[in-house]
Amino acid sequence: MKYIVCFLCLFLFTLNLSAQNCNCDDNFRFLAEKIKKNYIGYPDKVNSSNQLQFQKFTDSLQHIASVSNPYRCLSLIREWLDFFKDKHISFGMEFDKLDPASVRSFFANEEKTTWTEKRFKSYLQENNKTLDSIEGIWNYGMYEIGVVKDNTKKNIEFIGFVIKADSVRWIPQQIKFKIAKTDNQYKTIYYSAGDHSVNYPALIKQNDVLDFGFLGKWVRGERKAKTIPPAAYIEPDLMASLKKLDDQTILLSLPSFNSKYKTRIDSLIERNKDNLANTKHLIIDVRNNSGGTTGCFEKIIPYLYTNPIHIDGGIVLATDDNIRDCYEKDYPYASAASKKELKKSAKKLRANLNKFYPLYKSSTLKLSKTLKNPERVSILINGNTASSGELFILRAEQSKKVTLFGQNTAGSVDYGEMVITHPPCSFFTLVYPVAKSLHAIKRPLDNIGITPNVIIPNQEVDWVDYVKNYKSN
Repeated sequence: MKYIVCFLCLFLFTLNLSAQNCNCDDNFRFLAEKIKKNYIGYPDKVNSSNQLQFQKFTDSLQHIASVSNPYRCLSLIREWLDFFKDKHISFGMEFDKLDPASVRSFFANEEKTTWTEKRFKSYLQENNKTLDSIEGIWNYGMYEIGVVKDNTKKNIEFIGFVIKADSVRWIPQQIKFKIAKTDNQYKTIYYSAGDHSVNYPALIKQNDVLDFGFLGKWVRGERKAKTIPPAAYIEPDLMASLKKLDDQTILLSLPSFNSKYKTRIDSLIERNKDNLANTKHLIIDVRNNSGGTTGCFEKIIPYLYTNPIHIDGGIVLATDDNIRDCYEKDYPYASAASKKELKKSAKKLRANLNKFYPLYKSSTLKLSKTLKNPERVSILINGNTASSGELFILRAEQSKKVTLFGQNTAGSVDYGEMVITHPPCSFFTLVYPVAKSLHAIKRPLDNIGITPNVIIPNQEVDWVDYVKNYKSN
């Protein structure tokens, strides 16, 4: 993942950084040592073939860090971490520890358009008969943006610029995303997230919805909420849902395996056990499911089970930092059983300090029976199906009932179990994985992903309908 580089002045941090060490040189050095010592994927990513190149790259950024202010450091560190190409590594800012004025100043120099709200609305009225179908006003949460054709480009491109937002992280006229159009198909050029980091999500345009996957769905029209608190964040509801499509087909949508949804997912499956037992075709949609915990899909496995399922074990880099920040940490949504298991894991790792310890043994899941229904299970996957979402696929694909449809998954399942920690400048947050699945040795999926049995063409809009009506040769 790549990020926008910002060039800002040191005085912006005067109020915020006086009580902590936000010297860029110190923070960059701290982070580089932290990753080298604790990141489970480091020996895989830095080896004899690229060691010299990596060291020169690190030294060059360290030199820039020595003369950079803290905001510039954010981009430098992200650039360095991008070397590892691991979707489980991230570096960001904790906005609640910054006053709005500093945040606003931090992003003030981002790319802008000359379009104003008044001028854009006039443009829409005057050209309503010739507008492209994507042009217009769209909203999502706190945002209201305008999408307009970029006439400065030879190819057909569109910019999405801010009309209304929180006026802290985002202000009017800043460019939120850019889109290209080729052969009547829309494709993301780039999409700037809440912290202005650059992302490249797949775009599905369906009537009055622009679906950027895990980055959100934009709906045509002005937002309904007229006032929004500064720096407000509206967390999307990623709860599972179940819908009967016809007498033969049920759609189970699982947009997240976050541990906070486990109880509700289990309850949904339990409430619908009779429906599931009487349906011939179960479609499971895990597109854009960025993962969470494997416990979230335990209740689903019996409905796709046909034969014993192999589950790969995993190794953990048992450093003091990793044990403290991952296995000895308090997780509010974890069950009592999970907390007990974490304590047992921490004890084992403490006894094997600074080793690659095989904490998780490979196993085989055997159920006592195979259910008659569903007779077949179709699973929808895409480039945003990641982490535990991919672990679900690795188990599900072993079933004779299951067919995978869609596009390759994210390829972020080789490494997992995340640590969240802070460098000396504590409003920065570093996330990295401490465990590695044994499947990565025999079947590495890093940045490759799991390939579907049936690839759904890019021009196909309604994937559910495609699968529902799919006939194998």
